[in-house]
Amino acid sequence: QVQLLESGGGLVQTGGSLRLSCAASGRTFISYSMGWLRHAPGQHREFVAANSRSGGNTIYAASMKGRLTISRDNAKNTLYLQMISLKPEDTAVYSCAASEAVLPGIRVAQYDYWGQGTQVTVSS
Repeated sequence: QVQLLESGGGLVQTGGSLRLSCAASGRTFISYSMGWLRHAPGQHREFVAANSRSGGNTIYAASMKGRLTISRDNAKNTLYLQMISLKPEDTAVYSCAASEAVLPGIRVAQYDYWGQGTQVTVSS
Protein backbone atom coordinates (compact mmCIF):
# COMPACT_ATOMS: atom_id res chain seq x y z
CA GLN A 1 0.00 0.00 0.00
CA VAL A 2 0.97 3.65 -0.22
CA GLN A 3 1.27 6.33 2.46
CA LEU A 4 0.38 9.91 1.60
CA LEU A 5 1.37 13.17 3.27
CA GLU A 6 0.00 16.52 2.20
CA SER A 7 1.54 19.94 2.70
CA GLY A 8 1.13 23.48 1.43
CA GLY A 9 -2.18 24.49 2.94
CA GLY A 10 -2.66 27.71 4.82
CA LEU A 11 -4.53 30.97 5.11
CA VAL A 12 -4.89 33.06 1.97
CA GLN A 13 -7.00 36.04 0.96
CA THR A 14 -9.71 35.91 -1.67
CA GLY A 15 -8.10 35.86 -5.08
CA GLY A 16 -4.91 34.33 -3.77
CA SER A 17 -3.11 31.17 -4.80
CA LEU A 18 -1.78 28.05 -3.13
CA ARG A 19 0.17 25.04 -4.25
CA LEU A 20 -0.51 21.82 -2.42
CA SER A 21 1.87 18.89 -2.44
CA CYS A 22 1.34 15.24 -1.62
CA ALA A 23 4.37 13.07 -0.96
CA ALA A 24 3.87 9.35 -1.44
CA SER A 25 5.87 6.50 0.08
CA GLY A 26 5.55 2.77 0.14
CA ARG A 27 4.30 1.03 -2.96
CA THR A 28 5.34 2.44 -6.34
CA PHE A 29 3.65 5.78 -6.91
CA ILE A 30 3.10 5.20 -10.60
CA SER A 31 0.86 2.23 -9.73
CA TYR A 32 -1.92 4.64 -8.77
CA SER A 33 -4.14 7.18 -10.37
CA MET A 34 -4.27 10.09 -7.96
CA GLY A 35 -6.82 12.63 -6.85
CA TRP A 36 -7.44 15.62 -4.67
CA LEU A 37 -10.67 15.81 -2.72
CA ARG A 38 -11.86 18.29 -0.15
CA HIS A 39 -14.09 18.29 2.91
CA ALA A 40 -15.68 21.43 4.24
CA PRO A 41 -17.44 21.56 7.62
CA GLY A 42 -21.02 20.36 7.39
CA GLN A 43 -20.62 19.15 3.83
CA HIS A 44 -19.89 15.88 2.10
CA ARG A 45 -16.40 15.19 0.86
CA GLU A 46 -16.19 16.24 -2.76
CA PHE A 47 -13.97 15.61 -5.72
CA VAL A 48 -11.59 18.36 -6.82
CA ALA A 49 -9.18 16.96 -9.41
CA ALA A 50 -7.50 13.75 -10.51
CA ASN A 51 -4.96 12.46 -12.93
CA SER A 52 -3.90 9.16 -14.39
CA ARG A 53 -0.86 7.12 -13.53
CA SER A 54 1.23 8.83 -16.18
CA GLY A 55 -0.34 12.22 -15.52
CA GLY A 56 -1.51 12.40 -19.10
CA ASN A 57 -5.22 12.34 -18.35
CA THR A 58 -6.69 14.88 -15.96
CA ILE A 59 -10.19 15.72 -14.77
CA TYR A 60 -11.45 18.62 -12.69
CA ALA A 61 -14.53 19.47 -10.71
CA ALA A 62 -16.75 21.74 -12.77
CA SER A 63 -17.05 24.20 -9.89
CA MET A 64 -13.32 24.81 -9.85
CA LYS A 65 -12.34 24.21 -13.45
CA GLY A 66 -10.10 26.92 -14.82
CA ARG A 67 -8.67 27.63 -11.38
CA LEU A 68 -6.84 24.34 -10.87
CA THR A 69 -3.87 22.50 -12.24
CA ILE A 70 -3.13 18.98 -11.05
CA SER A 71 0.24 17.47 -11.84
CA ARG A 72 2.53 14.75 -10.66
CA ASP A 73 6.23 14.01 -10.68
CA ASN A 74 6.59 10.24 -10.68
CA ALA A 75 10.35 10.48 -10.22
CA LYS A 76 9.77 12.37 -6.95
CA ASN A 77 6.67 10.40 -5.92
CA THR A 78 4.78 13.64 -5.52
CA LEU A 79 1.38 14.96 -6.55
CA TYR A 80 0.64 18.67 -6.81
CA LEU A 81 -2.40 20.91 -6.95
CA GLN A 82 -2.01 24.51 -8.02
CA MET A 83 -5.03 26.63 -7.12
CA ILE A 84 -5.57 30.22 -8.21
CA SER A 85 -8.29 32.83 -7.73
CA LEU A 86 -9.33 31.22 -4.48
CA LYS A 87 -12.71 32.00 -2.97
CA PRO A 88 -14.02 31.71 0.61
CA GLU A 89 -16.15 28.75 -0.49
CA ASP A 90 -12.95 26.89 -1.31
CA THR A 91 -12.18 26.71 2.41
CA ALA A 92 -11.84 23.03 3.34
CA VAL A 93 -9.45 20.28 4.28
CA TYR A 94 -7.82 19.09 1.07
CA SER A 95 -6.72 15.48 0.91
CA CYS A 96 -4.84 13.56 -1.69
CA ALA A 97 -5.90 10.02 -2.40
CA ALA A 98 -4.66 7.09 -4.41
CA SER A 99 -6.75 4.76 -6.51
CA GLU A 100 -5.80 1.38 -7.94
CA ALA A 101 -8.10 2.05 -10.87
CA VAL A 102 -6.34 2.63 -14.16
CA LEU A 103 -8.28 5.76 -15.01
CA PRO A 104 -8.81 8.72 -12.69
CA GLY A 105 -12.31 9.11 -11.32
CA ILE A 106 -14.59 11.55 -9.55
CA ARG A 107 -16.21 9.11 -7.14
CA VAL A 108 -14.97 9.37 -3.57
CA ALA A 109 -15.51 5.63 -3.12
CA GLN A 110 -13.00 4.89 -5.87
CA TYR A 111 -10.06 5.98 -3.77
CA ASP A 112 -8.29 3.33 -1.74
CA TYR A 113 -5.71 5.27 0.27
CA TRP A 114 -5.92 8.70 1.81
CA GLY A 115 -3.65 11.26 3.40
CA GLN A 116 -4.57 13.17 6.54
CA GLY A 117 -5.28 16.35 4.65
CA THR A 118 -4.12 19.95 4.76
CA GLN A 119 -6.29 22.88 5.76
CA VAL A 120 -6.96 25.61 3.21
CA THR A 121 -8.67 28.72 4.52
CA VAL A 122 -9.65 31.57 2.24
CA SER A 123 -10.55 34.81 3.96
CA SER A 124 -12.97 37.31 2.49
